[in-house]
Amino acid sequence: MPTTHDEGAQHMDAFTAGILQRIETTRTDLDRARRSGDDFLAEVEQAELDDLHRLAAEHGVEVSAA
Repeated sequence: MPTTHDEGAQHMDAFTAGILQRIETTRTDLDRARRSGDDFLAEVEQAELDDLHRLAAEHGVEVSAA
């Protein structure tokens, strides 16, 4: 069955909320890794954050610079 406009909007809202939550969580984890001096974990978290920002941009999700 084809997706209706409303279902598509709900999916995008869920996608947007999910990606923004993942970005916020990853920012927190990155900050924690930096404060603890865990350079390897900080690099991993930074790479994850970069990937999430790329994914958000590809899907037109605006991410605050905070």
